[in-house]
Amino acid sequence: MRVLFVVPPLAGHVNPTVAVGAELAARGHEVAWTGPAEVLTGLLPARARVLPAGERAGEGYGRLHERWRDLRGVGALRFLWEEALVPLARAMLPGVLDAVREFRPDLVVADQQALAGPIAARRAGVPWVTSASTSAEFTRPFAGFPKVGAWVAERITALLAECGAGTDWDPRFSERLVLVFSTPELIGPEADFPAACAFVGPAFGARPPVPAGFPWRALDPARQRLLVSLGTLNGAAGGRFYEAVLAAVAPLADRVQVILAAPPGLVGPVPEHVLLQERVPQLELLPHLDAVLCHGGHNTVCEALAYGLPLVVAPIRDDQPVVAEQVAAAGAGIRVRFGRPRPPELRAALTAVLDSPAHRRAARRIQASFAAAGGAAAAADRLEKHPS
Repeated sequence: MRVLFVVPPLAGHVNPTVAVGAELAARGHEVAWTGPAEVLTGLLPARARVLPAGERAGEGYGRLHERWRDLRGVGALRFLWEEALVPLARAMLPGVLDAVREFRPDLVVADQQALAGPIAARRAGVPWVTSASTSAEFTRPFAGFPKVGAWVAERITALLAECGAGTDWDPRFSERLVLVFSTPELIGPEADFPAACAFVGPAFGARPPVPAGFPWRALDPARQRLLVSLGTLNGAAGGRFYEAVLAAVAPLADRVQVILAAPPGLVGPVPEHVLLQERVPQLELLPHLDAVLCHGGHNTVCEALAYGLPLVVAPIRDDQPVVAEQVAAAGAGIRVRFGRPRPPELRAALTAVLDSPAHRRAARRIQASFAAAGGAAAAADRLEKHPS
């Protein structure tokens, strides 16, 4: 079988496909990726086959992020669709069509935010399935904002009409198969699951190498260890938040070691119980931790829970508030504010997840659900059943 992954130039959306692609290749299938190649080559294994699509869009994502970084709520969501996802689909579509013609896939696996994938697949008559790298779409994200939900639907319909693809379908959800890299134990029983959903849990694959030199010997076995990370795209926006975190953990210095993944220039000098690193080998580090404080990125949350680690989640924008609510509702962590954070609030939340058996039990319940779901192997099993 020949499988073409269509992905946006975003690490969190590419990472699950790396693991699934490796599993398929190990079973003898041919795999390739299409998207902005200049970005994808830095996110994929060295020998991965990349067919370029939407190069200008990939380069422009950095500039878009500078404008998007300070937006919140509905403003951030409108910007995501109007300035990023719809223009990305337009930019990628010619290259994705070329990739389909060149690679001749038996199956297209399209990320939910790479709308050019389903459009190209339908135009070429190739079966397609959805890669849902975040579960936010399954929790009625627009329930409290019906006008926003209607506006998003209008943007999608207009794009489909512009591309001559018909307007009676939703490119975010394949009727054939939707691979959800999570489980109902985290998403929640009230979610709106399409019938085609397959919950495979997180899929972890090889990541681009982190610069050597992480000080493993500096990890203190006598203290509880906490990772603080705002992800690859949000670090530069975290100056005030980092300051509040340092104030929050100062009274805990005798019992908690903080591994802070942040730009050193934004943080400045740190006390001895804080290990400051611009980048960390996150997957390798997680087994050595007791808890995680993060922004609610779906990948970071699922990676932490896959190791049974409770969380404090400070969501910033987009799907992060939804993911934060999933964590809190499941009992696996506590949601706090990102804007105007107060050290006492942060300290209380951190102390609770580090010391409360209830949060750890909930995290381990989700960990067990992830393991049972099967990850990349289960995703590959599902794809093998849907080539035609």
